[in-house]
Amino acid sequence: MNDFNQSFKPQKPSDKKPSDKNTVAKNEKMNRIIYVTAIALLLAVVIIAAVVSATNRAKKDPVETPKQTEQKKPENTNPKPNETPSDEPEEKPSDEAPTDQTPSEDVASKLPTFALPAEGALSVKHDPDMQVFSPTMQDWRVHLGIDINTADKAAVYCAADGKVEKVWEDVRMGWCIAVSHSGGAVSYYKNLDKTLATGIEEGASVKSGQLLGSVGDTAMIEVAQEPHLHFELTVGGLQVDPLEYFGDEALRALAVDAEVNE
Repeated sequence: MNDFNQSFKPQKPSDKKPSDKNTVAKNEKMNRIIYVTAIALLLAVVIIAAVVSATNRAKKDPVETPKQTEQKKPENTNPKPNETPSDEPEEKPSDEAPTDQTPSEDVASKLPTFALPAEGALSVKHDPDMQVFSPTMQDWRVHLGIDINTADKAAVYCAADGKVEKVWEDVRMGWCIAVSHSGGAVSYYKNLDKTLATGIEEGASVKSGQLLGSVGDTAMIEVAQEPHLHFELTVGGLQVDPLEYFGDEALRALAVDAEVNE
């Protein structure tokens, strides 16, 4: 009897209900979702931070392009060992003459007496200090040399024995000839016609009174003036007044005592 009662003893209901198990499962699933989402957000933050850091570094240290690198290369001003020297002389005669000074007596004693390079009257004097008005440029500027008014295409002669050092076309003073003389003197004939006399070329020996060419109108900064020869003289590299080196006959021919335009 006791065994029977024990076998039919009512069982106590379980403390955990089926609904409780479902709740636990849902909570565990939600926790996993939260964890995954948090990890994903953390990774996103790390990636964004890395991208921002890389961008900032790129702005601070930009990558040089080949063009930028080429521009930064210093110019090599030294000639290459096998580079062929230029045929141009180191110093080219120019209308930008050296400072006006008086040569020493020793140098002056070795100079020739210069003859008149063209027939005409003195129109503009040599003056390195006092500016004269330029009718062409419509301004005031110093005048290094003298202007001798002539007839159009008037003959131009060598002022003394010497050698033709240079024949060139100057952008301002037109066609020019430079002749070297004894005593370190160099005479300059400017505003010439392009066509020169026969045999007048660089290196040619010339005599006093020898025909060099003719007066032109090639000096762009003096084109508004009457036909004239622009004549300059340097001694030992110093710009001088040509009138001080002409003989008396040349001075009389130029009518130096007459009033001139200054």
